[in-house]
Amino acid sequence: MESNVCNLSNMWTKKMPAGLGLEISHQPPSMRHVVNLIIAMERLKAGVAEKVLSTDFRDENLISIMLESVVEEKHFFESQSGAPYQFHMFEEHECSVTDSRQRSFVLVKDSMELHAMTLQAANLHHKVFLNMAMYTHNPSASSPGALLVALGIKGTNLYLCCQQNGDTPTLHLEAVDKETLLNIDSESEKKRFLFYKQDKAVNQSTFTSASFPKWYISTSTEDKRPVEMCQETTDRYIKFKIQSLN
Repeated sequence: MESNVCNLSNMWTKKMPAGLGLEISHQPPSMRHVVNLIIAMERLKAGVAEKVLSTDFRDENLISIMLESVVEEKHFFESQSGAPYQFHMFEEHECSVTDSRQRSFVLVKDSMELHAMTLQAANLHHKVFLNMAMYTHNPSASSPGALLVALGIKGTNLYLCCQQNGDTPTLHLEAVDKETLLNIDSESEKKRFLFYKQDKAVNQSTFTSASFPKWYISTSTEDKRPVEMCQETTDRYIKFKIQSLN
């Protein structure tokens, strides 16, 4: 048995590039020894003799390999975040919504629009309440802490949706069967019904379109004007007070 080991060692030694040697041990190898062996095998597979500066594998070498591994994993997760994903509705709450000026949403049926206006006690019955449906989602595709939701008008089959009209994303009310919104593919057209709810402070939340992430549901500085989409830099109100009623 001993002669076979010696012959094997001699055979591999002849194929080794200058500066590398092969030792066969019956002791359990350390991690450093394993890494040294992997490096040696990679050089053998390349079939090219290299000038070996040192066969000693130092701590900084191991750190370098670990950092390279981390970078590779980061790239992997980034590529995965763009893969198709299923959003599943799991809960729904009835909510009261007011903007930063304490104005409520009112449905204008003639134009099928939501308007923001200040309501007095005599006309509070015009106030619109929303059914906020919550969905499971891929956290890496959104802002940390954001909640993916669909916003329907209570007592109707009307849902808010954001879709592109020319060069600008616009907000619409669209009649849709709730059953068709229970599961939404991230690449389907039904994604227009989804918004990311992001809490900014106590009783202050924003809603950005899942299809157009930099566009917010907003209200005008003027009273009795339509609720529309806007970008954060525009002179409109994008923060809302959301109060759950159930």
